[in-house]
Amino acid sequence: MPADRNASELTESEAVSELARLAKVLEQANAAYHTEDAPKISDAEYDRLKLRNAEIESLFPTLKRADSPSDQVGGPVSEAFAKVKHSQRMLSLGNAFNDEDVEDFTNRVRKYLGLRETDQIAFTAEPKIDGLSLSLRYERGVLVQAATRGDGETGENVTRNARTIANIPQRLTGAPAVLEVRGEVYMSHADFEALNANQTAKGGKVFANPRNAAAGSLRQLDSEITRQRPLMFFAYAWGEVSEPLAETQFDSIKRLEALGFSTNPLTRRLTNTQDMLIHYKSIEEQRATLGYDIDGVVYKVDDLTLQSRLGFRSTTPRWAIAHKFPAEIAHTFLEAIEIQVGRTGALSPVARLHPVTVGGVVVSNATLHNADYIAGRDSKGDPIREGRDLRVGDWVEVYRAGDVIPKIRDVDLSKRPADSVPYVFPTHCPECGSDVVREDGDSAAYCSGGLICPAQAVEKLKHFVSRSAFDIDGLGAKQVEMFFRDDSLPIKEPADIFTLQQRDEAQFTKLKNRDGFGDKSVTNLFAAIDEKRKIPLNRLIFALGIRHVGETSAAMLARHYTSWENFFAAMKDAREKSGSAWEELLNIDGLGAVMATALVDAFHTETTRDAIARLVQELDVQDVAAPDTTGSPVAGKIVVFTGTLEKMTRAEAKARAEALGAKVSGSVSAKTDLVIAGPGAGSKAKKAQDLGVELISEDDWLELIATSS
Repeated sequence: MPADRNASELTESEAVSELARLAKVLEQANAAYHTEDAPKISDAEYDRLKLRNAEIESLFPTLKRADSPSDQVGGPVSEAFAKVKHSQRMLSLGNAFNDEDVEDFTNRVRKYLGLRETDQIAFTAEPKIDGLSLSLRYERGVLVQAATRGDGETGENVTRNARTIANIPQRLTGAPAVLEVRGEVYMSHADFEALNANQTAKGGKVFANPRNAAAGSLRQLDSEITRQRPLMFFAYAWGEVSEPLAETQFDSIKRLEALGFSTNPLTRRLTNTQDMLIHYKSIEEQRATLGYDIDGVVYKVDDLTLQSRLGFRSTTPRWAIAHKFPAEIAHTFLEAIEIQVGRTGALSPVARLHPVTVGGVVVSNATLHNADYIAGRDSKGDPIREGRDLRVGDWVEVYRAGDVIPKIRDVDLSKRPADSVPYVFPTHCPECGSDVVREDGDSAAYCSGGLICPAQAVEKLKHFVSRSAFDIDGLGAKQVEMFFRDDSLPIKEPADIFTLQQRDEAQFTKLKNRDGFGDKSVTNLFAAIDEKRKIPLNRLIFALGIRHVGETSAAMLARHYTSWENFFAAMKDAREKSGSAWEELLNIDGLGAVMATALVDAFHTETTRDAIARLVQELDVQDVAAPDTTGSPVAGKIVVFTGTLEKMTRAEAKARAEALGAKVSGSVSAKTDLVIAGPGAGSKAKKAQDLGVELISEDDWLELIATSS
């Protein structure tokens, strides 16, 4: 069953089925948790299912559903309450499960903002309260409305109930004319125990935990019942305001405190990742003595101007993340280490464990990442687990990161068998026997077999016919697998798809006479294949399934080379990884040496090159449409950005230049037309001067392109 298998093992049809199942289960879980205040699954199980959904969507991006749980916040609004449309959406937070995730978060923030490592940026850190989100709207200092988060767009009107909460102010002095305060309704441990004792004595409902008790109490139809429940409120954010509370997150929280709201005393303003993690550890150590439930620490960019620049994804802000506390740990037996070969040829080791319950979920598999991880070192050669390796037969410590992803934390050497031997990572592919290679600087090992490797070939064909690639009606993953294993009418490489009709006509037993086919279905299939002979360049490049080349990279390459002839010639000329074609490839801004190497290697591996050549003979590859550059002063020019841009980030500048028809390069050469230099411009600016290339400031650049805005 798809639900019992790793996401990486699913076929496309199984992925469709599993995404449908997850959408239904998570929709029911959201309703139970957010609407009915009666969760049917644990938080850990909910997170596991949602992460599984996201993992499958990342492996099969074209299968993402319109009702994807990844795009949903909260749950449906109960019909028992009047609806309130939030003036600003109430979003959820992305999650971090370890120190590295937090480091990645701060690095992403810096990169997006175009900040250097030496540029200081402050963050706030505060406990993540495990309660029910609530929005309070004040007009001219008077509480006029209270609403739950609901689905993020629309919440439930619980104004009468919110007025009964003791530490929610009814009136404010000195507040903005319009102020929407957001925070969390919760119940203390002591009050929760007293409430359950009282409920038991009366024969009433007993709550599973303080969060459920708080949510159920706030969402009573009778506000007098809410009044009898010991609810509290922590303010930590705001929505609509008629004037800013302050210039920073921290000072805004202090302003809310001055207005009479309870704010968390453990909130701190910190200036580096190390201090954020130290504060996280401090809060974690105090967790059991706080007297209320928390499940992590929330980090937010402190400067509100930077928050505004960072903006939002579909359901989460870029400027905040929730650092979850560690999961439950268990010990079990490592029964085997198996190797899975993926579409790109990557060899992924998986630990097969004696089943054990961790965080309420039975775990029988765990990721082992790569050969280094098994050997007890990281990609830089530094020890992990103090250098202890992992071996079949070991007793290992298993945990679930954020109560979600099964991983091995450590090994108990005292229980290691006397005849134990180190695990030897395969030097030959377990699927096809080809050599296993590992490039310098790459943590993963790869099968060199390419299309002759069954594990790669069938997956590459599935990728080729996926929706973002050729998207041929009637030829999905299931059909690809069938034809791949068919001896009389096989599809072993992409070109075979386009010779299918011709080969069928030459056969005695026709495809239309086979089980599962008929005149109409075969006619439709051949017509759908013929329809896709005409294909845009970017979709063809993506469909080839070359390592590191995704949809965005394929579009970038297509824009640069414009035609298949140009692209193919460039890959051919760059064969020796030197010369002008290689330099041009490297200088495509945003590409890099790793992708360039993968591209050139793909076209100069004989089996792959010949397969591509046979495919292109069957196609009419369409040149990419040039952007509308009417009136653009930089159309067709090669531009280079160097130094520090102060008015926009490098990503913003590149996108604007390309939209105007310019080609953005990463280095200066005699072919460069224009160099835009900000403060700190060094060798590139000097080289431009030496070559006589026009050199302008960022302000001059903005003035130049303003005429085409």
